[in-house]
Amino acid sequence: MVKKIFKWLGILLLTVIVIGGSFAAYEWNADKPMRFRSFVDREVLKMAFESPETLTSLGFLESIGITSHNGELDDASLEKADELFVKLKQVHKTLNSYEDNSLSASDLLSKEIAMYLLDFAKESEKFRYHNYPVNQLFGIQNGYPSFMEAQHQINSTDDVENYLLRLALVEKKFTQELEGIKLREEKGIIPPVFVIERVLEEMNTFVDKPIEENILYTSLAKKMKDSGNIEDAEQTKLLARAKENINDFVHPAYKLLIDYFTAIKDKATNDDGYWRLPDGEEAYASSLKFFTTTDYTPQYIHGLGLREVDRIQSEIMTILAAQNFDVSQGFTSAIDTLAADESFYYEDSDAGREQILKDYQKILDEIDAGLDSAFRIRPSAGMEVVRIPEFKEKTAPGAYYQQPAIDGSRPGRFFANLYDIKATPKYSMRTLAYHEGIPGHHFQIAVAMELEGLPLFRMFSPFTAYVEGWALYSEYLAWEMGFQDDPFDNIGRLQAELFRAVRLVVDTGIHYKKWTREEAIDYMKMNTGMAQSDVVSEIERYIVMPGQATSYKVGMMKILALREKAKSALGDKFDLRDFHDVVLKNGAVPLDILERFIDSYIAETLSK
Repeated sequence: MVKKIFKWLGILLLTVIVIGGSFAAYEWNADKPMRFRSFVDREVLKMAFESPETLTSLGFLESIGITSHNGELDDASLEKADELFVKLKQVHKTLNSYEDNSLSASDLLSKEIAMYLLDFAKESEKFRYHNYPVNQLFGIQNGYPSFMEAQHQINSTDDVENYLLRLALVEKKFTQELEGIKLREEKGIIPPVFVIERVLEEMNTFVDKPIEENILYTSLAKKMKDSGNIEDAEQTKLLARAKENINDFVHPAYKLLIDYFTAIKDKATNDDGYWRLPDGEEAYASSLKFFTTTDYTPQYIHGLGLREVDRIQSEIMTILAAQNFDVSQGFTSAIDTLAADESFYYEDSDAGREQILKDYQKILDEIDAGLDSAFRIRPSAGMEVVRIPEFKEKTAPGAYYQQPAIDGSRPGRFFANLYDIKATPKYSMRTLAYHEGIPGHHFQIAVAMELEGLPLFRMFSPFTAYVEGWALYSEYLAWEMGFQDDPFDNIGRLQAELFRAVRLVVDTGIHYKKWTREEAIDYMKMNTGMAQSDVVSEIERYIVMPGQATSYKVGMMKILALREKAKSALGDKFDLRDFHDVVLKNGAVPLDILERFIDSYIAETLSK
């Protein structure tokens, strides 16, 4: 969808360039375009045009013969980041100059959401360095090779020449990134010891591998061969140049970071929370506000998590006792007994994995056919289950959703990870399918794609509490509607919700309560029954992404609270289909705006 939209805009831009002086050219160049929609779409497009890596990922300029951006990398300098904040202030000023009474209801909502994001950017600018740009999850050290492998397309020798240029430019970009990291050091923002150890191991492994086995070399070789457009002899010459560039530019770039993190390690500590950073408590509160779109305090979220953990564990234990499980030894013991029961797993074979995919599809088809009483608004796009490609499933998440193609050529897809058969107990499958597929991410994301008139930035609105809150709410809704009548399926649902409740506790525990990494690991292990390795990776994720993990449960609970509010106010006039219409028909929004939608729905329904 995004590529199709940007392709159209790229053609529009080319038209503007060619026929300068037209109305379209005026809208592109004016300080304040006449149309509000022209302004907000233009600003998103201009930002994209300042990022050659974004342009490569979108891939729309190639269709009109423009490829020079594929030989460039993004400017990662501190000066460029400063320019962005200046630009956002200018956009804020212009956006605010559009009078509310001159806008349609749709544009007025878009203005409000844009102002919400811009206001937050302005408020949080002082915390722009409160992060670890290179960490065990993401950063230039793994983002650069991943980008080159996944996004840089090779269909001709010109494409390879651009690839080689990007290999030569990498040392410059790493140097720019290092400037920002050193500035953070000056400000007292240094990653915890474990982060430094993880990234050093990752980068040393990268440079120690023979160049012929490096992903930057092997992926280029594969793409040239697969293109069918480059002679074998030419491929050999180009690969030799790639090897030189990796040796002369890429490895020295990584050495810059390796040397820095090796030297800085002695300054790092084992304190992991944001509380240890300058203005850390304020920075964490800002992060919570961004991810939850609420003003909830860390203390409130922590207490909420503790209460929810107790409630959900109690429900699980009640079900297990009713199924004749021994619950006398406590929650963790009971969950371990459940997980050890071989009857809940498929055969560890190709046939077993094929059956998992078939059963997932059956689950989705069943619920899709049974939701008429709950949904009036539904996506026209279909839904299918596929396996995560085997070459990457070992390090991939347990599941993820891919949006459908806007032209209908591809349905929405629920990708299931089948690497470890024990990671797919039968009693967890329904919950996962409802979350990633129907009525979870597929309904919300595909519906948003099919809404007409949304400006570009609303297709990327980063409101995790709404998006993930809806998916978690969908798990609960499916259970309410009777799609998880097996008690063990309900345990699977409750375990998934418990996992999100525990996140509320450990995230705030680390960054507000000053828990150590080990204390957080112990709490999560004891209260979820998850494998030690999974718990460690989760806790380490929360350390480098403070606040993000709280958004799921906060969003779900808000949607449920708003539903109860509507039920209580409307009584017999409440219709679940109407409620879901209101929640879904405007795309992702902050939770307070969602509440305003529900209040309007209540008032309008009562007035009828």
